[in-house]
Amino acid sequence: MAPKWTKALPLAPVAGLAAWDLLQKKHAVLRNFPVVGHARYLLEEIGPELRQYIVSGNDEERPFSRNQRRWIYASSKLENNYFGFGADNDTEFTQGYPIIKHRTFSDIAPATKVNHGEHGDVIPAAKILGGYRERRGLFRPESVVNVSAMSFGSLSSAAIEAINRGAAQAGAMHNTGEGGLSPHHLHGADLTLQIGTAYFGCRDKNGRFELSKLKDIVASNPVRSIEIKLSQGAKPGLGGLLPGAKVTPEIARIRGIEEGKDCASPSRHTEFDSADSLLDWVEMLADETGLPVGIKSAVGNLDFWCELVDLMSMTDRAVDFVTVDGGEGGTGAAPLIFSESVSLPFRLGFARVYELFARAGIADRVVFIGSGKLGLPDNAVVAFALGCDMVNVAREVMMSIGCLQAQKCHTDKCPTGIATQDKWLAHGLDPSIKANRAENYIRTLRRDLLKVSEACGVPHPGLISTSDLDILNGHESARSLREVYGYEAKWGLPNEFDAAEIVRIMTGPAHV
Repeated sequence: MAPKWTKALPLAPVAGLAAWDLLQKKHAVLRNFPVVGHARYLLEEIGPELRQYIVSGNDEERPFSRNQRRWIYASSKLENNYFGFGADNDTEFTQGYPIIKHRTFSDIAPATKVNHGEHGDVIPAAKILGGYRERRGLFRPESVVNVSAMSFGSLSSAAIEAINRGAAQAGAMHNTGEGGLSPHHLHGADLTLQIGTAYFGCRDKNGRFELSKLKDIVASNPVRSIEIKLSQGAKPGLGGLLPGAKVTPEIARIRGIEEGKDCASPSRHTEFDSADSLLDWVEMLADETGLPVGIKSAVGNLDFWCELVDLMSMTDRAVDFVTVDGGEGGTGAAPLIFSESVSLPFRLGFARVYELFARAGIADRVVFIGSGKLGLPDNAVVAFALGCDMVNVAREVMMSIGCLQAQKCHTDKCPTGIATQDKWLAHGLDPSIKANRAENYIRTLRRDLLKVSEACGVPHPGLISTSDLDILNGHESARSLREVYGYEAKWGLPNEFDAAEIVRIMTGPAHV
């Protein structure tokens, strides 16, 4: 009769695999779910074949399709991100499908010297942030692709650290989100400090804004700009919500709130109540800190934007940048009606706002930033053509560090340790390894933008015009982006001085 211990022999390989999974750091899913987590990679490998027969097509899943996620995953791992056999998009049945019109000849593109760093993909912004108002801390952003606002609290400390390290390695900026500046944001990247309606990190014990705390934060951290959050695309007109399960002692301390209780931000600010008082507050913050100050908002009723433009046209007050968030943008938690039906989608919302600034003749005074599913090359190209000077990416960079689109952000049970404060789940995410993937993704997106720019005959994505894209109406007809959104000639492009300078930077010696 065989010894009893021999009965355990078949389990030895499983135990060995489990031990290996728990000790390795490359894959958060395997660290959190040893052995069974391998099923995810098997299903991912055979997924296209399965979906072809029994599930869904490559472009049917939402918010991000399988093809979109596959491109992000492959780019972040420096794997082959090409697609074979041809396009599988139903262009003939898709209303509003954008087509980029390449040029056969160009005087500029062949001379482009992509000599801006080791990887040859650094694309600086075409405008100076804070330049019009001559802020003391004005600067030219090094990257047209930067990381959008995602708070520590919504994301885990490991995820924030990985994203910050990756942004630093890619030369991109990192927006803190309204949850305040945490130690996990301090791993090399320049920061945009976001101030939301609850004034987390710079508020007194009663929840009111406290200038001295803001100045202390700015003075002791790598903060390059301040963004006042008015609203967010996925939950416009609704304050942010951090479920109590995510309010750890550390988060409570950073935000100045009570541990373990739901944290609901007000829907509006208490420091100002009109466009006029907003501009006063902007100028006060800029004077006290020396930094460029801007706003972030989704687009709904245009009364605010009209008043803002009128005041900026008639007075010497101005926001330095405007971040427009589309209704298709993401969030950690929001009521369904808000995330799906309240604010305008990016293209329409941005075009309406830009038109107001352009007709008033003040579009050159503002740096325009777009967000809301713009971390994909085709969407980003449309954004630049409409007038964006930079784009911010959020869920896409989350995918680059392992997000599976499990859509459990609001439950604190994110299986990849990204959108959770569960220590066991978060421990599976190794920041140093995932940082490289975030860097790879940002660099790859910039590289694709540069390639498309040169296909259009220009050396920078900010020089792609609304005449360089057509919007299809099936196979029947197409209208230029300019015609669809009613743009006039040269709308969406930098002025002559900024255009000439960015051409010089992109085609001349490496910029400093």
